[in-house]
Amino acid sequence: MFSRLKSIFFFKCPNCNEGNLFPNNNFFDFKFQVNKSCSQCNEDFVREPGFYHGAMFLSYIISAFFSLSICGICIIVLGIEWKMSIFILCCILALLFVFLFRFSRSLWIHIMVKPKIK
Repeated sequence: MFSRLKSIFFFKCPNCNEGNLFPNNNFFDFKFQVNKSCSQCNEDFVREPGFYHGAMFLSYIISAFFSLSICGICIIVLGIEWKMSIFILCCILALLFVFLFRFSRSLWIHIMVKPKIK
């Protein structure tokens, strides 16, 4: 269980948990293509055209709950005006855009691909 979560958060292969899902794991790298296959176990990352469209919905759900949480904390806990809390949220989402994109793709492929190697 822990290795699966670690594999999701560090963008590793859903099968072997070793190969990289993306060519470069830099936080601010704006190349959004996934590798064609795993360098360790040869698991195919590009399943079919449109495979990652489901990741778009996951990203939307994650971003919505994250946005509600941040704005709620800013308004209710910190007592910040709603306009300023929206500005803070936009700044945070701009910084986390690449991570959320990659995280949703990683989560999607980990949901869809069951590990074959133990």
